[in-house]
Amino acid sequence: MCGWKKSIYKKVSLGAFFVGLALSFQLAPTFSFAKTVTDILGKKVEIPDSPQRIILGSGRLIYALEPLEGEHLFDRIVGWQGEFKQADTQTYTKIKKKFPQIDKVSVIGKTTADSVNPEKVLELNPDLVILSITGHGPGPNDPLTLRLQKAHVPIIFVDFRQDPVANTVPSMTLLGEALGRQKEAKAFTDFYQNRLDIVENRLKDLPESKRPSVFLYMLAGARPCCHTAGNGNMGHFVQTAGGKNIANAILPGLFGELSIEQVIASNTDYMILDGTRGPLAEGPGLRMGALVDKKDARSSLQDLSKSSALTELNATKNKHVYGIWHSYYDNPFNILAIEAMAKWLHPDLFNDLDPEADLEKVGKEFTPADVGGTYWTSLADPVFENSDDASAKS
Repeated sequence: MCGWKKSIYKKVSLGAFFVGLALSFQLAPTFSFAKTVTDILGKKVEIPDSPQRIILGSGRLIYALEPLEGEHLFDRIVGWQGEFKQADTQTYTKIKKKFPQIDKVSVIGKTTADSVNPEKVLELNPDLVILSITGHGPGPNDPLTLRLQKAHVPIIFVDFRQDPVANTVPSMTLLGEALGRQKEAKAFTDFYQNRLDIVENRLKDLPESKRPSVFLYMLAGARPCCHTAGNGNMGHFVQTAGGKNIANAILPGLFGELSIEQVIASNTDYMILDGTRGPLAEGPGLRMGALVDKKDARSSLQDLSKSSALTELNATKNKHVYGIWHSYYDNPFNILAIEAMAKWLHPDLFNDLDPEADLEKVGKEFTPADVGGTYWTSLADPVFENSDDASAKS
């Protein structure tokens, strides 16, 4: 090769090298590690002192950030999975009125872990990724998780779904530490732990014979009978509230299906249905959540309880049938569901417990957007019922 060609070749090669180098710096994390936190899996993770580019592996993790970020809810979120808008359209709509920038958050996937685009995640150059140990988003052993770890992107795991009674407080404490919102996290966890202690302390000496049997029908009407939770998730809500979840002894996993025959044979004392249908949604299901009128909620519960299989239960005959918001199953405001269930199952023990007041407290102190609606209802005249304008989402 002649001299001038060698010179051009060297210049082109060097140019390509520096372009590639610049591109690699652009896609690589640009933060410096400043502190170490321990996530819900017990893993120590080095993270930036003040993360500014956060990705949520599940869109519904936004519930957990509300008490922490408040009016700055979307200041640091650059990406999330898109299931929140689909799973809880009413709350999304209400939050959008307060935070119109919600539509500008990059969507990294649809409703399942395998729909998440790894390239999209890396292009967003996150300095912190928050994932759940179970759920619709990537989990600890997901290929995306492993890829992010190889790219040295900090990942922390939380849990509001698998064992929410045990893990809500430590998960919120972790998020408060990670986001520099320790004060806000403590305010919420103090409230949560106080209410949980009230319920657990009053029930700790309750004999097994005083615990009524409960059939929990999740996504009632929207899914065939009978989808439910076993040993975990909302099944733990029932147990914590002083009931006996009939699925505990039947289902080996977190969720599963009971046959109609199994439900009829159990002849439970109480039945709790959950749902998240909006006021304009078509098809059967429990109308519950933001924007839902209490009359519509109760009417939908009445319709579901008229199923030929469910009418034979003692619970239905005695009007011990209740409805609750499905999305409590995966957010830190689940304490309200536990309170409600405790009062349904043991009204004499919890005559002074006021879930309605706590619903309002959550709306005023822990959620920046007004997402009033109906979050529980009863087949009979209710012991309590939240008002139409209760300004809380959870």
